[in-house]
Amino acid sequence: MKYSLKRILQLIPILIAITFLSFAMMRLAGSDVVEQKMLNTGQVVTEAQLQAAKAELGLDKPFLIQYCVWFGKLLHGDMGVSYVSGKDVFETFISKLPATLFLTVTSILLTIVISIPLGIISAVYKNKFWDYLIRFISFIGNSMPNFFVSLVLMYFLGIRLGWFPIISKDMSLSAVAMPTFTLAIAMSAKYLRQVRATVLDELSKDYILGAKSRGVKFSVILWKSVMRECLVTIITLLALSIGSLLGGTAIVESIFMWDGVGKMAVDAINMRDYPIIQAYVMWMAIIYVTVNLITDLSYRLLDPRIRLEDTCNE
Repeated sequence: MKYSLKRILQLIPILIAITFLSFAMMRLAGSDVVEQKMLNTGQVVTEAQLQAAKAELGLDKPFLIQYCVWFGKLLHGDMGVSYVSGKDVFETFISKLPATLFLTVTSILLTIVISIPLGIISAVYKNKFWDYLIRFISFIGNSMPNFFVSLVLMYFLGIRLGWFPIISKDMSLSAVAMPTFTLAIAMSAKYLRQVRATVLDELSKDYILGAKSRGVKFSVILWKSVMRECLVTIITLLALSIGSLLGGTAIVESIFMWDGVGKMAVDAINMRDYPIIQAYVMWMAIIYVTVNLITDLSYRLLDPRIRLEDTCNE
C-alpha cells in the first residue's frame, strides 16, 4: 500500500508537466483555430473581426493566463467546449471512446492468440523449419507499415473478396475485422520475437536442465516453469500495447474511418481545435502513467524477488 501511494504521488508532477508542455507546443503552432476556420470558409474578414473572434475564445490573452484558466477548469472537471463544433469536449470524447475500446480489446486478443503460441513454437523448435518459417513471417510483418497493411487488406478482403466492409460504419465484428487485423499483424510480428527470446533464455537455465534430468515431462516444464517466469516480459509487452491502442491508432482509424479517439485527434489537429487536442493529450498521459503503475504493481505480485528488493531499499 505504501509503495502504491508513493508511485501515485510521483506521477502527479509528470501529468502536470505533460499538460504544460503540450499546451505550450500547440500555442507555438503557425496558426490558430480562428484563422483555420476563416481559411476553410473562404470568407474575407477584417482584422477587427479576427481579433473579436479570438477574444471570444480567450485566445487574445497571454499564454500563462490561458493555461491557468484551462488547468483550473480541468481540475473542476470542465474540459471546455470545442472551438469548431461548439460541443462539450468531455461528451465528444466519451462518445468516441467505445469504438477505441472495442478496437483495443479485439486487437489485443488477436495479438495474444498469434504471438504467444508462435513465439513458443519458434523457441521450442530453435533453428529448425518451423523456427525459420515463423521468423521469416515475423520479419515480413514487422517490415510493413500499418498504412500499407491497411491498403493491402482493404484491396483483397474488402474489394476483391468482399468479406468485410471497407468503411466501418458501426461497431460490429465484421466492421472491426480489418482494423484489428492491421494492428495485430504488426504487434504480433514484433512480440512473437520477444516471446521467443524470453523462452529461449529461460530454457537455457540450470533449473530447466535439472528438471529434464529428473525425467519431468517437457510440457510440464514449459507451462508450469518457463511460462511463469516469462509472464513479466509478456505483461510488459501487452501493457505497452494497451497504452498505445487506447490512445487511438490515428493512421488505421483514419484509413478505415473508424470513429474513435485517434481519428478525433487527427481531425482536431487539422482544425487547430485546442480543447479537443488537450483532452486527447490528457487521455494519453493518464493511460500511460496508469498502465505503467499497474505494470509495476503486477511485477511485485508475480515476482517475489522484486518485493524483497523494494523492502530492502526502504
